[in-house]
Amino acid sequence: MLDWWNSLGLAVQALYCIAVPATLVLLIQTVLTFLGIGDGVDGDIGDAGELPEDAPDMIEPDDFYEAEADADAVSGMGGLRLLTFRGIVAFFVVFSWVAIIMLRAGAEIWLTALVSFVCGFAIMLLLAYLFKALMGLRSNGNVDNKNAIGTSGKVYLAVPPSRSGSGKVNVMLQGAYVERGAVTDEKEAIPTGAEIVVVGVSGQTELVVKRK
Repeated sequence: MLDWWNSLGLAVQALYCIAVPATLVLLIQTVLTFLGIGDGVDGDIGDAGELPEDAPDMIEPDDFYEAEADADAVSGMGGLRLLTFRGIVAFFVVFSWVAIIMLRAGAEIWLTALVSFVCGFAIMLLLAYLFKALMGLRSNGNVDNKNAIGTSGKVYLAVPPSRSGSGKVNVMLQGAYVERGAVTDEKEAIPTGAEIVVVGVSGQTELVVKRK
């Protein structure tokens, strides 16, 4: 075993030191998730979470919207959360194992670094899409958008006029600040940052709003 380890190059040894612990962490996290005790481990920087009943006394809506916008700017891609603990661990797992395989096959270092990074980023992006879809399914199953009718909120992405397209708004729904697609019957677009009132629902997921 020691002879095998010493026969490896320094770069491959370093990659093994990353690959093995990262793989173990990912396996443990996956097992905990399936057991139902790892839901909060992911560390999503953009998840507002549930708020207690006295939330209006604890946090101002404007503060929430600013924090949400900052989080989306960091995690990026329209609310897609890339910088999560799970995603970062998965990146290092794929990056390190692909690099090990390529280096031991005799690939050039620059090509190994490029391919490994692309593969690692791809798996991180795939996980982000999967968890976004899962969270959307869970949210749609537990939350009734009709309960948002009459509540106020703010426009996150501009809402086009006369239902010619959809934007996004942040509103309080069943005790949590959520982001929802939105359309309007008004003749003028409702710009980002404008205050709105929910007056109805459109389809399964979109809200009908008007300027407040």
